[in-house]
Amino acid sequence: MHRIALFLPNWIGDVVMATPAIRAVRAAFPVAELVAVCKPYVADVLAGAPWFARTILADKRGPRSQRLFGVARQLRDAHVDATLLFPNSFRTALIAYLGGSKRIVGFARYARGRMLTDKLYAKTDERGRFVPSPALDDYNRLAAALGATPDHRMELFTTPADDASADAVWQQFGLARYARVVALNPGAAFGAAKHWGCDHFAELARALTSRFKCGVIVLCGPGEREMARKIAEESRSPHVFSLGDAALSLGLTKALVKRADLLVTTDSGPRHFAAAFNRPVVSLFGPTHIEWTETYFAKEICLQKKLACGPCQQRVCPLGHHRCMRELTPAEVFRAAEQLLTRVPLATREVPRAA
Repeated sequence: MHRIALFLPNWIGDVVMATPAIRAVRAAFPVAELVAVCKPYVADVLAGAPWFARTILADKRGPRSQRLFGVARQLRDAHVDATLLFPNSFRTALIAYLGGSKRIVGFARYARGRMLTDKLYAKTDERGRFVPSPALDDYNRLAAALGATPDHRMELFTTPADDASADAVWQQFGLARYARVVALNPGAAFGAAKHWGCDHFAELARALTSRFKCGVIVLCGPGEREMARKIAEESRSPHVFSLGDAALSLGLTKALVKRADLLVTTDSGPRHFAAAFNRPVVSLFGPTHIEWTETYFAKEICLQKKLACGPCQQRVCPLGHHRCMRELTPAEVFRAAEQLLTRVPLATREVPRAA
């Protein structure tokens, strides 16, 4: 095959979970040109990666070139031999079909089976209901159907600009003077149901700085600046710093996670950054099944309260009590963080430490 298009997942964390499959396709077809097709907001997840020769942006609300027929036209002009569909939507299969791909590999869902040349089927129980199973494994199944041999190792890269931005943050807050730096990620694009309270994060940050004499950096996205500032303020510690006033980017978040000694995070995209950079991570789960996003990462501790009402998979708690996250205490999270910080060696960073 001369040219292979890969439609990337629509969530940041899922793009990371697809990296073993992407890398395997690259290895299986070393002379083929790989084309990434993705939403604009996930494109930077794979910035710096050596796998793709070209990226086609796809957004039904974007300019004409990014809409259905515009993307299909670009694929047709590129003479794509095969297409691998990570998303399960009808729309992605239609774009690949209209794009003239000779071979289309995907899961037969949402009435799109007739457009696929290679149909895969999700795991279901005896009643036909979907069984929670790792998305990473499903992505690998797609790559295997194309002829690749994937593993479970997720992988990301940073660009020189990303690392320079992280250097600036490191210098701004004097983080080189700390033997350890812990990153906290309180955000969750999925919805409020995944949030762990600012007061909980603040208490955790205070305990970490007291026990380990470490620096703590609170990460955030553009819509989470106030949350990050609040956590730093409520920690009442001079060793806790917020990115709330920084020039934010996905690349900066990647670069900061890459050099942290530990990440404590909600079930969101940066959780997978940690595994991709081989950094220890404590992941806080509430309304979502851990099984959907299992990554087989040995340096991860997943915490979740087992309640009769969950996991509900809802963006907002339908019962209004949010117990699955509220009852996950800072003390429990601290114990998990302590376990990883005392078990895993310090990160090797590309920045100087204070003497």
